[in-house]
Amino acid sequence: MSNIFFNEIRNGNADAVSKMLSENPELLNSVDQRGSSPLILATYYEQQKITELLLEKGAPIDSRDSVGNTALMGVSFKGYLGLAKLLIENGANVNVINSMGSTSLSYAATFNKPEIAKLLLANGADASVKDARDKTALDHAKMQNFTEVIDLLSA
Repeated sequence: MSNIFFNEIRNGNADAVSKMLSENPELLNSVDQRGSSPLILATYYEQQKITELLLEKGAPIDSRDSVGNTALMGVSFKGYLGLAKLLIENGANVNVINSMGSTSLSYAATFNKPEIAKLLLANGADASVKDARDKTALDHAKMQNFTEVIDLLSA
């Protein structure tokens, strides 16, 4: 049943996801074959309505996939500003560190997402965190000459 559940999330079928959760609330805490929670998967596929539904139902906001990434980390490298705002408004921790030492801010910097970086900084993201390669978010932005992100992180 959980494979069907995760396929419905990927496909954006909010009604089916809602029905399945009503019948089996434990699905909220399940993971797919890659270790992603329903919330991580919904945000990765930019499924706004399903993300809202999962949060309403009490999905763990900072659940992690198999390498320690959270939903906020995923939307930070994808550049999904609306979902990033929604996650932060619902209590997502902006300073979670994954198995490589990366944070949402380092992803925003590495993938040139200045609006996400601005949002994260406004909500307490720690720009001094160094990843496993001993690089900060600013270092990653400088390596790729992402001037807008560099300016934000240098301020």
